[in-house]
Amino acid sequence: MLGTSTKNIIFSAFVNHSVENNQSEIKHQLSKSQSDFLQPLRQWLDSFDIQNQKLAKFIAKLIPAQCPFERDIILFGRKIAHIPPMCKLNPLYDQFVGLRFRALCYLVDQCGEDIQSYC
Repeated sequence: MLGTSTKNIIFSAFVNHSVENNQSEIKHQLSKSQSDFLQPLRQWLDSFDIQNQKLAKFIAKLIPAQCPFERDIILFGRKIAHIPPMCKLNPLYDQFVGLRFRALCYLVDQCGEDIQSYC
């Protein structure tokens, strides 16, 4: 038979709380500084107002509608691999998509242009 004792185990002897708190604080500061690094550029792209037809057309042509890196690799008629879209790894992906959307909206709403050629 197995016997158990009723002794209390004190974890503070094994775990140093100050080291854990220090490490989590460092991780938090690193993630905060990384997100703050691009924040001014994100705000500028989000607040960029399109008021020119040529600029709107240029932006719509420059920023692709779909990720150009996504591919299926086919060999002898069989799909052997798939390369996933890598655009979402770009930290400014959402801002570029929003900028393209605003450019297309400007072309439709203000200029009355057909945007099917940009899609």
